[in-house]
Amino acid sequence: MRVTFYTLGCKVNQNETGALAQLFEESGYTVVSNEEGADVYVVNSCTVTNFGDQKSRKWLRRAKRENPGAVTVLTGCYPQAFPEEAAAIAEADVVTGSGNRRAILQDVQKVLNGESERVVDIRPHEKGERFEELPMDKFAEHTRAFVKVEDGCNRRCAYCVIPRARGPVRSRDEASILQELHRLTESGYKEIVLTAISLPSYGTDSGTSLVELVEKAAAVPGVERLRLGSLDPDMLHDDDILRLSRVKKLCPQFHLSLQSGCDKTLRAMRRPYTTAQFAEIADKLRKAFGPDNVSFTTDVIVGFPGETEEDFEASMKFVTEQRFLKVHVFPYSRREGTAAYDFSDQIPEHEKEERSRRMTAAVESVRAEEAAKMQGRMADVLLETPLSATLFTGYTKQYLPVLVNAPGCKTGDIVKVVLGAWDGKRSRAERIQ
Repeated sequence: MRVTFYTLGCKVNQNETGALAQLFEESGYTVVSNEEGADVYVVNSCTVTNFGDQKSRKWLRRAKRENPGAVTVLTGCYPQAFPEEAAAIAEADVVTGSGNRRAILQDVQKVLNGESERVVDIRPHEKGERFEELPMDKFAEHTRAFVKVEDGCNRRCAYCVIPRARGPVRSRDEASILQELHRLTESGYKEIVLTAISLPSYGTDSGTSLVELVEKAAAVPGVERLRLGSLDPDMLHDDDILRLSRVKKLCPQFHLSLQSGCDKTLRAMRRPYTTAQFAEIADKLRKAFGPDNVSFTTDVIVGFPGETEEDFEASMKFVTEQRFLKVHVFPYSRREGTAAYDFSDQIPEHEKEERSRRMTAAVESVRAEEAAKMQGRMADVLLETPLSATLFTGYTKQYLPVLVNAPGCKTGDIVKVVLGAWDGKRSRAERIQ
């Protein structure tokens, strides 16, 4: 039997797809690419935006049209958040949510065996439920290992459907995480990325903390570099920052979730911080890690209900002043089931798209300026592509493209380079070690 996966959304979704692929392989399936014919087609959905829902439906319909005898599966956040809508998609033979992922195998087998024509198995999240263990031992086409440590979110931001899709905060058992790290390093992975739905919430339900986990993860033999997923700035306290700065294996690149650079919009979004508080946290991180070492990325929503042109300009001014090395810009997506869905003063789609283009142009200009400042600096680069020639084009994990003269190096090697001139698209770097 052959199975293929189509994944939308965040790093957590990508991690869970990898875990599902491993489950199918352990049951005798062969995982193939989307271009190859398969017996089972699985879409792991994202429902952050309406566009994500549309892409899931489109992929399912195409899979069923081109492979009418195959079993099609819709799983993930979309059916969990909107179960009735997802269950009505006729092209999906199996519909499951974001919980009890292990049951997908049994549900698929029921359809393959003819026991059921169709299975809808969406189980609601419940208070007190435990973190679902889906261990991972390998990551196809990745030289870094992504380790999921937490699920769920207890916040109620006005625009966000994720608490409905993911349920309450559930932290993974620390011992389980460390055991997985040992297995991953034994398999040759040198860099670990800790991922979660609400990463700073790790341990709040179990009496530990993210900082403690980072300290213990860094002590695992074979771990050479650690990275963190998205962080809410208000959940980073002074002691956290100090302790993190002492973990020498932690890469000082932080994705601080901003969403807007306008205080009025932040209040409407129900975000629990101001722009001044955000800037203060960023400054503390710069001071702790060194301003030349630390870098920041973020997310920004434009066109939130009630955002005036003046609000947008204020947001763009703050975002550019923070000198982010990368900004993911999103037009606001109206999601049923969120508070903002019923807000008045919804912004027309064409205006949201125009603001998105303007914000993107502004942050890309900053990115080029910041990258150009790195000329002549030394950097450690983790190679992600096998070297078949003298020259290698890739990306550092601070989103700075480099061209490395590094013959004889293999995927997964960490090489030292000196970064060269930036031309707005890429820089050149000479390997020195």
